[in-house]
Amino acid sequence: MKKRTLGPCVTFFPQPTTIISSLSDTGEVNLMTASWVGIVSKTPPTIAISLNKERKTYQNIKQTSEFVVNMVPSSLALEADYCGIRSGHNENKLDQTSLSLEPADRIATPMLVESPLNLECRLVREIELGDYRLLLGEIVEIHATETAFSVEGEIETKAFDPLVYLGGIRQYWSLGEKQADAYKDGLQIVKKK
Repeated sequence: MKKRTLGPCVTFFPQPTTIISSLSDTGEVNLMTASWVGIVSKTPPTIAISLNKERKTYQNIKQTSEFVVNMVPSSLALEADYCGIRSGHNENKLDQTSLSLEPADRIATPMLVESPLNLECRLVREIELGDYRLLLGEIVEIHATETAFSVEGEIETKAFDPLVYLGGIRQYWSLGEKQADAYKDGLQIVKKK
């Protein structure tokens, strides 16, 4: 495969599209789209988010030490883009979108009703990276839409319909079909003895 060099940049994909909900110390909710998000530990369950230090969401998290990572379904692509290009310093994004909130169980910061997967998080660590801050949040509760579960209790992934962001080329995409089962199908490559 012939390849082209791009130099050091942020072209990497897919990245999850999430909306981070945060709460200021005065009780004001802010929503911010973030794609620099990922699970970084199973024990304890921990997620990392990278935010510019000037963002309202970062300031809110520093004040309250908590946040919610709300997975964005592809049906909310426009709302997600809006929450990423407008500043919570200047406007209330909930007033401009059809998004709504519901209480979380373990923290004061509310969750997005329209998100099929919500992770309640408590800030446990911060790492400085230039103008950005890598925030590590311990996942204290996860909420998944009931429509994602079969009668037998199995998760049906299509109900989540995650929106992904193509970093560097600035596009949102939905996902395609399942290609394999993780931690299982790769064993087919193992040579039989």
